Amino acid sequence: MAKLWAGRTDGTTNQLADDFNSSIHFDSRMYKQDITGSMAHAAMLGAQGIIGKDEADTLIDGLQGILDDLDSGALAFDMTCEDIHMFVEQELTARLGDVGKKLHTARSRNDQVALDIRMYLREVVDEVDAMLGELIAVLVDRAEQDKATILPGYTHLQRAQPITFGHHLMAYVFMLLRDRERLQDCRRRMNLSPIGSCALAGTTYNTDRRFEAEKLGFDGICLNSLDGVSDRDFCVELMSAYALLMMHLSRFSEELILWSSWEFRFVELSDDYTTGSSIMPQKKNPDMAELVRGKTGRVYGDLMALLTTLKGLPLAYNKDMQEDKESVFDACDTVRQCLPVFTGMVATMTVRADNMKQAAAGGFINATDLADYLVRKGLPFRSAYKISGQIVADCIAKHELLETLPLADYKRYSDLFDEDIYEAVDLTVCAEKRTSEGGTSVQSVEAQIAYVRGRL
Repeated sequence: MAKLWAGRTDGTTNQLADDFNSSIHFDSRMYKQDITGSMAHAAMLGAQGIIGKDEADTLIDGLQGILDDLDSGALAFDMTCEDIHMFVEQELTARLGDVGKKLHTARSRNDQVALDIRMYLREVVDEVDAMLGELIAVLVDRAEQDKATILPGYTHLQRAQPITFGHHLMAYVFMLLRDRERLQDCRRRMNLSPIGSCALAGTTYNTDRRFEAEKLGFDGICLNSLDGVSDRDFCVELMSAYALLMMHLSRFSEELILWSSWEFRFVELSDDYTTGSSIMPQKKNPDMAELVRGKTGRVYGDLMALLTTLKGLPLAYNKDMQEDKESVFDACDTVRQCLPVFTGMVATMTVRADNMKQAAAGGFINATDLADYLVRKGLPFRSAYKISGQIVADCIAKHELLETLPLADYKRYSDLFDEDIYEAVDLTVCAEKRTSEGGTSVQSVEAQIAYVRGRL
């Protein structure tokens, strides 16, 4: 098949080279953006008198016909074409004749592909943003339900202090809120039109780049034509935001995997989001959480692949930049696949509040409250800390808890202890006393929930 760029050469390349050079098998997903962008370009050419108004209308009608036929399935992609841009132009010329050949006036594939990918990723960002909003809403609802459910909080994966499960869930909510902000900020920088930059230097035609930008929903134009065709910062930035999002989902997945094990039994994941074993009939495996955790590395790899591709490229466009799409498309697909599964998994899990409370009771996580009790009665903190540690050691030796140790044993360490010590070390009281802003008390968690719902 003759190439549209034939001229300097005869346009004939080795079949292996053709296959190696071709991108239509992955960039065909941008057909709507390519055709929509071309319709805006044709409208601009007609408005500026670069082509006749009737020719512009003919081009737009022809492009709409191609779009309709692709949408309906009446037209299939020709996988022998080099890329989606060549396919559309070739099909348009086949339908319209010489008028179709005028579409590419005052533009290059360089700015055309830069336009298409910005438009495509802009739509994906909006889709992922909506998915994130759904996940955050589910987590907030679950936090509301479990705002008073006692859970052992951990540091170093050792039981540390009593918190509420609602408080723990809200920590992930705030991570995901930041992820939304990063995506929205990335979208703002992405939403500048490169079309009209042409190959690298602009054009001699009297074009109106801002006309096209406005028609396509951009906030403005890339102000330097070299930058317009060679910039892929927005791809890297998006994939970086995805990597952070996946890292948050992976951390959460790790906790769900631990919590659903028999060693913890803090939650039970729904049968809809678990699998069984082919040999062990008792198994209920958290495969969805494990896959989210595993796919995080895949998104990291996509980011590093693109960063490595771009790091040595001189200005302006180089064919290496074709490698941006498979990486960024894969990252987009992976995130869009993970989010709804993760949302459903969290929405349907069962919380085992009794097991959480039992684990909290067995780890002396109220020892800090024991020390604070003595401090409030006038003992210096370091002295109170030492006494509390000694009492914990005594409890371990006697198979007692702070809540069950006899008062007489407490008094062997300090006369400051009285009957009110048992209320001071009650786990629910310990959590509820942490009323500092952002803390784990019910009142604080309710304030966090109200703030997030206001943001949503």
